[in-house]
Amino acid sequence: MTEFLGPAEWTALGLSLKVAFWATLFSLPFGFAAAYALSRGRFWGRQALNIVVHLPLVMPPVVTGYLLLLGFGRTGPLGEAFEALFGLVFAFRWTGAALAAAIMGFPLMVRAIRLSLDAIDPGLEEAAQTLGAGRLAVLARVTLPLAMPGILAGAVLGFAKGMGEFGATITFVSNIPGQTQTLALQIDSLLEIPGGEPLALRLALVSIAIAAVALLVSEILAARSLRKRGA
Repeated sequence: MTEFLGPAEWTALGLSLKVAFWATLFSLPFGFAAAYALSRGRFWGRQALNIVVHLPLVMPPVVTGYLLLLGFGRTGPLGEAFEALFGLVFAFRWTGAALAAAIMGFPLMVRAIRLSLDAIDPGLEEAAQTLGAGRLAVLARVTLPLAMPGILAGAVLGFAKGMGEFGATITFVSNIPGQTQTLALQIDSLLEIPGGEPLALRLALVSIAIAAVALLVSEILAARSLRKRGA
């Protein structure tokens, strides 16, 4: 019996998990900060921030990838700065795929977290402040625990988007086997090869299974968080 997946497909799967993990990990703090600013902030430019955060949802992914290439490419201003300061290269590397996945998943993450923050009764935070808690203490002891279901949901959405991201990734980092070829790019490549459809279907089933497991884990963690909040 032939193997379910070949070496190239296992490599693409591992790279996809790696890209989605790091994209979620690094974007989550910024996602919470943006969601908190949009939910609680009353400042000039709030609407502009909201537009910028959600732009990747409405722009063609290839446009996002092209802008990333202009800004974070080897000759782009941000790309040159990151390479000079940290030795970090994005263009045509897996790090670029992670950056593209983070950008594309960011609006979904922010929206989920913001909805969770909007659902929190402001009176609870005000009560903590009247009892002498500072802003950081209120954030850590009241807001974060109550918003945890939304934070988990946002993280899962960001991870799932990272696993399935295609347009911005292929534009920014190309489709290089073993380096930038994620699961979605591998499926696309297999569909262009005669006889590659069965293996592409197997990869699609793997993608569905990973997404289902991620959602299940998120639901379990969110349920535990809600029970703690009730207690």
